[in-house]
Amino acid sequence: MRISGGAARGITLAVPKGDRTRPATDGMRQSVFSSLGTVVPGARFLDLFAGSGAYGLEALSRGAAGGVFVEQGPKAVACVRKNIDAVCKSLGRDAHDLVVLQADARNAPMSGALPDLVFIDPPYEIIPEIAPGLFARLAALLASKPDAIVVFEFPGELELTPVGWTLLKRLGQGARQPTVGFFVRIVPPVPSVV
Repeated sequence: MRISGGAARGITLAVPKGDRTRPATDGMRQSVFSSLGTVVPGARFLDLFAGSGAYGLEALSRGAAGGVFVEQGPKAVACVRKNIDAVCKSLGRDAHDLVVLQADARNAPMSGALPDLVFIDPPYEIIPEIAPGLFARLAALLASKPDAIVVFEFPGELELTPVGWTLLKRLGQGARQPTVGFFVRIVPPVPSVV
């Protein structure tokens, strides 16, 4: 698995051994970032269920300012740190604006600058259980950032319709194939004063 674009293109990413982590494919990440385009440079990100950190590091390679990786598994956390070192070395920058939290993404403490992009790539089998709570938590976290985009990877046979959010775009839709949805909050109109 490699960074698919940007200044660190081609850098190999370490992936935790075993079957607990299902890394986003290079092709899917390339499609995601082609769709995001000019949103990425200068953006801050939050990478939940980070695994190898591929989504956040791809954003960094394409000009993101920095962000937070949240991963619970110790082996995956070690891979994220190793991958941060490799990508930062390739970019000729330090990692001072990158944070790795070893925590459960469902209730990790969130502080610091609010993200412009949130990447969520959880184990597919838990998505129906955790998605409503994650979207509710993100709605509260991003209350002052209505333009933030949530990029959620899930299996093609699943439909995600989180309350208070709208699906802008969906990449890939085949059954048993990965798909990615781009979600934004539905912001109610401000009532006019007469």
